[in-house]
Amino acid sequence: MAAALGALIMAAPARADTPLERNAVLDRVVELWHAPETGGPGKPQFIFERELAFEARIEALADPDPEPGPYHERHVRAALERHIAESLLASLPILKDPGAKAIAALAEVARGILEQRVRGRAKLIAAAAAEGMGSDELDALLRRQARASVYLDQMVAPMLEPGELELRELLRSGTTPFKDRPFEVVRDELSRWYVGQRLAQAVEAYFQNARSRVVINVARRAAK
Repeated sequence: MAAALGALIMAAPARADTPLERNAVLDRVVELWHAPETGGPGKPQFIFERELAFEARIEALADPDPEPGPYHERHVRAALERHIAESLLASLPILKDPGAKAIAALAEVARGILEQRVRGRAKLIAAAAAEGMGSDELDALLRRQARASVYLDQMVAPMLEPGELELRELLRSGTTPFKDRPFEVVRDELSRWYVGQRLAQAVEAYFQNARSRVVINVARRAAK
């Protein structure tokens, strides 16, 4: 899989400085993958160039050690792994279907976590605009994350609704970005950060356990 990832990284766009020019051509599949959970090789899953580039931009914006440029190879790799893990988790059966309204509400929670990760709504909007991502495409990503979070919360460990005592102890630990600020002021931000951290760790752990079952193939550009 490492070779396939490397080939995908080389195929993925290194820059996206001219989004209007990029949007003038039809989006293309850059990667196909499958796993037993999604139906195996008979039901390949597709990742498109624009969505992977957008997700790589998110990883770059969330990087604690940023570098010049919209994103780099490690961000493409992280975006690919997160995309596949979330897709797998979203496809798994759960004990209780929360329903469309609950998924919509959790998608808004995911939006808040994502905005916090990239350090602001304006940066998220700018990243989407740079890759020509419409609001419906962003909503689809958020619903995928919401469904993945439901599986993790129900089937792995409760993590979507931390209690007040848990949050107060976390703030006192001094390990969050909100130290030296009153709990009442930062409660919502702290809860969003904590849930985001726990979900990210669980998604990464799931991918590491599932990677031996995932088969990735880089889509080749059609000959002219």
